[in-house]
Amino acid sequence: MRLPPGAPALALSALALPLAAVLDGAAGPAGPAALAVTGVLVLLAVLCVVFVLGGGSASHDPLYYVFTMFSFTSVIDLIISLEQDGYIQGYMEFYLTEGEPYLRTAYGIMICYWDGVIHYLLYLAMVAAIDQRKSYRSLGLYWLGSIMMSIIVFLPGNLIGKYSSEIRPAFLLNLPYLLLPIWAGQRLFQQPKPLPCCTADKVAEEQRKGLHQRPLDLGLILLLLMAGAFTLFRGLVVLDCPSESCFNYMYQYEPYLRDPVAYPKVQMLVYTFYFLPYFGLCIYGLVWPGCTWMPDWALVFAGATAQAQFSHVGASLHQRTPYPYRTPEEAWWSVVLANSLYALGPHLLAYRCLRSPGFFQPPVPGPLPTDKKRQ
Repeated sequence: MRLPPGAPALALSALALPLAAVLDGAAGPAGPAALAVTGVLVLLAVLCVVFVLGGGSASHDPLYYVFTMFSFTSVIDLIISLEQDGYIQGYMEFYLTEGEPYLRTAYGIMICYWDGVIHYLLYLAMVAAIDQRKSYRSLGLYWLGSIMMSIIVFLPGNLIGKYSSEIRPAFLLNLPYLLLPIWAGQRLFQQPKPLPCCTADKVAEEQRKGLHQRPLDLGLILLLLMAGAFTLFRGLVVLDCPSESCFNYMYQYEPYLRDPVAYPKVQMLVYTFYFLPYFGLCIYGLVWPGCTWMPDWALVFAGATAQAQFSHVGASLHQRTPYPYRTPEEAWWSVVLANSLYALGPHLLAYRCLRSPGFFQPPVPGPLPTDKKRQ
């Protein structure tokens, strides 16, 4: 009997809650090392279940196994976040105490919410697409940016922040989140792109337009310039720039940037050294036609920005963040609005690239001279 699309992922999700409770009680007396080994065994067992339930659905695409296994861990992350916020009890207490105590932080809770909701929905959609032999390239690139942003902030933040002395063997359970997305990203970029919906004449017409004839692109450039300025400014803030404006911003608007957990500092540095050059390249791509890399990377950076801004803003407002580092009530709306606009820019750019991709297609050769045509 053929299983419905996404059935293995849903079946594993249903097992996550009772399995979390059983493992937490079973590993309790054993200690951190045994907890890490138990986690590895659980992941292997989940992978075996995926092989059995997947059947022929995954034979043509090994990413089926990755997404189904990650859907299981997404539900575990959702359980962690719900337990930390007091909605449920008695499932992951020992794991958080002896395994990964940094997940108790506001940032840890927010990334667990994102993984347990947004990533989980993306996994279900991609597993169903694989099962139905449909393209999921765009969803996959968005997920790739989101999960890579999560891991490149989370891991360094654990190593250099206030929890650096509490790294346990269970920290190694994060390695699949680093290695598998890199491999998955390579496969996603190798998948064939959707066929262009624009004719050669339409592409040529789009690419002949000057910037003054494309007001939406001009607005995007202005938005990217503001985002770049905001990125550079917050990068200077976390690098302890002695400027009075940087000092006032840190203490009056985003004191979370000086939280000793180090996640916000790492986040701002990632923005400065990766997003700032990207914004410059995007401005170039909106001015000069034929930048074929734009649609794919716009999706990747849109996913990265969404994850980063949700986790950063959510953690700065969460009650687990100590009061001196929490966003002040009088600055709440201005901080949320500024960060929301920051997240909106890459999404508008990705929408523009997907909605009207003609400007980013390879340049169309000009018409042949008359004498060449006659020959």
